[in-house]
Amino acid sequence: MPDSPSKPHAQETDGLDPLRLRGGFADLVGYELAAWEPDLASIALTVDTRHLNRSGVMHGGVLTTLIDTACGYCGCYSAPGEPGRRALTLSLTSSFIGAAQAGQRLTATARRSGGGKSIFFAECQVVDEAGRVVGSGQGSFKYITKR
Repeated sequence: MPDSPSKPHAQETDGLDPLRLRGGFADLVGYELAAWEPDLASIALTVDTRHLNRSGVMHGGVLTTLIDTACGYCGCYSAPGEPGRRALTLSLTSSFIGAAQAGQRLTATARRSGGGKSIFFAECQVVDEAGRVVGSGQGSFKYITKR
């Protein structure tokens, strides 16, 4: 899994590169940040057998995780040298459009669709390597201050 996205971003937050998504839930699921720029983020994942449900297709929770993560990141970009931003999910919807199998590479691309100083909105589409839509979603997010 790459440690950096296709677009480098040298900003450091709390001594950690925010693009590496290391530790905790990110490591458990295995996703990576593939692109991050103002109002846009892409999260990538190669589906593994650990991501499958008992029917042998990717579990819906994995899809929802990709949507939530991409949407959260797309509203939190800050330019190098600017303070980092963080957000929490207020609401999230997911639409399950197609099934994903082990070995498929998925990319969740989210765009900030609106908002203001404290809340933003985002929409996301998840596609496989052939460009087929696997799912989509949208959410509302609140900017937070790390304590």
